[in-house]
Amino acid sequence: MPTTIRPSHSSAAVAGLAALLAVTLAGCAPEDDTGGTTPGVSGSADPSDGGDCGPENLETLEEGMLTIATDQPAYEPWMVEDDPTNGQGFEAAVAYAVAGQLGYADDAVTWTRVPFNAAIQPGPKEFDFDINQFTINSRRAKAVDFSSPYYTASQAVVTTGTSPAATATSIADLQGLRIGAQVATTSLDAVTEVIAPTGGPAVFNTNDDAKLALENGQVDAIVVDLPTAFFITSAELTDGKIVGQLADTGSGGDEFGLLLDKDSPLTECVSSAVDALTKDGTLADLEAEWLADVASAPVLE
Repeated sequence: MPTTIRPSHSSAAVAGLAALLAVTLAGCAPEDDTGGTTPGVSGSADPSDGGDCGPENLETLEEGMLTIATDQPAYEPWMVEDDPTNGQGFEAAVAYAVAGQLGYADDAVTWTRVPFNAAIQPGPKEFDFDINQFTINSRRAKAVDFSSPYYTASQAVVTTGTSPAATATSIADLQGLRIGAQVATTSLDAVTEVIAPTGGPAVFNTNDDAKLALENGQVDAIVVDLPTAFFITSAELTDGKIVGQLADTGSGGDEFGLLLDKDSPLTECVSSAVDALTKDGTLADLEAEWLADVASAPVLE
């Protein structure tokens, strides 16, 4: 697999926006877990305990290299121009930050493409970790490992100005409409469990398919995570509109984690890297740089 190099990019971290983002992203994780710990997350390794998370000791897919996966296409604001190697976009930047925390230079990072639904299935992985808005939950954790969470997001309802959903102001207003989402996602869980449309959900293989169905009038609205909602309504849909966030799918929102093979020898070190980036403010800075636009959206109840 060819080595890919990330060009450097300027950071425009704004602490105030990061704080506002953290407050406004109240969530909707449709999980079956309770309590104060994140389900499915393995404990992080503390370097002070004597563990060595450097490249010389990590059992990666390719010795001395870190192989990171994501889906294709990868959407903004997660990746810019569907190119994770440029380091532009929140998840691309997070991936390189984690790699750097583990001691991997940019030219020691390679990328591969894995469909979302394939990544969460049991079985050996052709990557060291995958970053693709994977919500951490105990159901998935039976088949894969997750790192500590690197981001928390709400789900949002997206429509067009000519759709019947455009005037909805509550969940009840949406229940008689045709609502779609991507298969095997927490967006689909939110449609089924929170909106509960009378005709059942419309299920699509990808967000692109769901978006096309919305444009063609096959569905009245679709559900995606909030940052994706802001992007597709501003850049991809004609007369796109965010109807609102879904705030009744659980406390704290959907926690996104890096996905690894079940019982991966890398999980603790990857979690340790994410924890360090949380503690030193790097993740908050990256949120402010790439996700500041999601700081407001109406909440549907």
